[in-house]
Order: sequence, then C-alpha cells, then structure tokens
Amino acid sequence: MASGQTYYGQVLKKSGDLQTSACVTTARLVPRHIQEALRNVHEEVTLRYYGCGLVIPECLENCWILDLGSGSGRDCYALSQLVGETGHVTGIDMTESQVEVAKKYIEYHMEKYGFQTPNVTFLHGYIEKLEEIGIKDESYDIVISNCVINLVPDKQAVLQEVYRVLKHGGELYFSDVYASLELPEEIRTHKILWVQNKELERVIGDCRFVSATFRLFKLPKTGPAERCQVIYNGGITRHEKELIFDANFTFKEGEIIEVDKETAAILKNSRFAKDFLIRPIGEMLPTCSGCSALESKGIITDPFMLAGQSDSMKSRCSPDVAGGCCGITYS
Repeated sequence: MASGQTYYGQVLKKSGDLQTSACVTTARLVPRHIQEALRNVHEEVTLRYYGCGLVIPECLENCWILDLGSGSGRDCYALSQLVGETGHVTGIDMTESQVEVAKKYIEYHMEKYGFQTPNVTFLHGYIEKLEEIGIKDESYDIVISNCVINLVPDKQAVLQEVYRVLKHGGELYFSDVYASLELPEEIRTHKILWVQNKELERVIGDCRFVSATFRLFKLPKTGPAERCQVIYNGGITRHEKELIFDANFTFKEGEIIEVDKETAAILKNSRFAKDFLIRPIGEMLPTCSGCSALESKGIITDPFMLAGQSDSMKSRCSPDVAGGCCGITYS
C-alpha cells in the first residue's frame, strides 16, 4: 500500500498526470444539476481528482454519505451541495497530502454554498479499518467509492466494514476497475501496474480491464423475496419523468414494470420505498391512461457485458458526458 500512497501523494500532481486509461468508464449523460455541482468545486480540488466514474446517485436530500478514498475531496464537495446543510459527507483517504488539500478548502466551499455550519469532514485512515478512525455502526445512508477499492489487498474487509457502517436499507454505490482474469501475485504487485506505460501489455498478457459502477444494498434477512410489479410515482427531485436506476431498469412515471426479486427487495427496503407502489405479481395495480405493463429483461451483473452494452450506445451520447458505464444493481 505504500507504493500506492507514493503514487497518489507524490507522483501525481493533477489528474492529467494519470498514464492509464483503465480508470476511465464509458461516457454517459450527466444531469445538469450534477454538472453545476461539479463546476462549483475549487479548481485545485478538481485538478487532483483521480476517480474512474460518476458516484453521485439519486435521492440524496438530508443523507449522511461516506466516501471511501476521497482523495482531494471533489466528490465530497459535489455531494455536500446535494445533501444540503442538514446532510453530511465524510471523506476518508490513506494519503495524507490529499486529505490536506481537501481540508484546505472546507471554508471556501461552505461560504460558496451559503452553509452556516460545515457539512463535510475529512479523515486520514484506511478504508478497510473504519472502526479505527471512529466510524460507528449503522451511521451512514450511503457509502460511495470512486476507483479505490481495487487498490486494497483485503477487499473482503472493505465490504465487511461497509456493511457494518451502513444503516439498514443503505447503499454502497461505487465505480471501480475489474480484471477479466485472476492475476497471480507477482503481477498484482508489479510496479508497472501502479504507473501504466507501454510495458503494461507485456506484463498482463491476455487480461482485460474494464470500469463499471455497481450499487449494492444492505437488506433485511427476513423472509423470501418475490418478483413484483412496480409503479414509479415520479417523486424524486430532478427525476420526475423517469429514473434510470441501473443498466437493467429505467422506471418511467406511471408505468408498470415487472422486476426480479432482488430489485423488488431493494425498492421495498431502501430510501426509494416512498417513491414506488409495489405489489406481488398477480395482484392488481392501479392503472393510468397510456401506461403498459413491461416485463423485466435479463439481469446484467457482469461488468464486461455492461461495458459491451455501453460501447454500442456511445454514438448516441451528447457532449455533456462523464465517466460511468453506470449501474449494475446487485444486492
């Protein structure tokens, strides 16, 4: 991990210094309110951003969010605007120099947003050891991470810590890089993989890398889930007409959609529950003029399949896009 701290703390001075394309996801449309939130972030913070996707989910008002590997704080400061003054964002990073950059601009951003009390906190520490830096059980609504979990040797420890700190119904929303093959130890620790150059293809051989965004939810362990029909009521601010939930489901206001049992459990038990009418298959749902029942498609969980699907849509993207072949839902 020391080589990672050196790379992100000393070698990289700005995002343009990155020599790898592995941490860049397929472009997708960025909502206008997120574009505005990102434009409000201080220039130095943005220049030292090294993420690989867009980790800003929907329905954020008043939420408490934890950012694993927050770096210079770009995502934290964007999110702090969206959760509002009564929400809170905590950023954690292992590289002390990045944490110092983030802390440097707290007052600047709070004044810009018109907040009387800071709603962001930055901590120096390791994302697989959250308890050591005082992160309490069931204290956050959402955990995000932007191209950081792949850097941690003990990924299981990270996921266990995330599960511990999430409230029931909470979400882990993260972008990261995935490999098509299980790499041997000598390749995983090879220094070239920390600073990519022309030798990389020789080192990794047939292995391919892809970036994707997953959303995972902490659900209750009570009773078997079942397939359901759902209707989105259009209640999420800035997503009133449709909610692009992930690669599998786009919910249009008033439209009946059949969902798999995992997605049904997520919608029932998460912060999205108030925005959906949910009934088991076979029960009558209220209908509206012009709405039709749609069956769910096959669920995509493979990041390489997702990347292939996103590549086929590139030509339809507008200029206002950012990284994020977004949104495989898995619980």
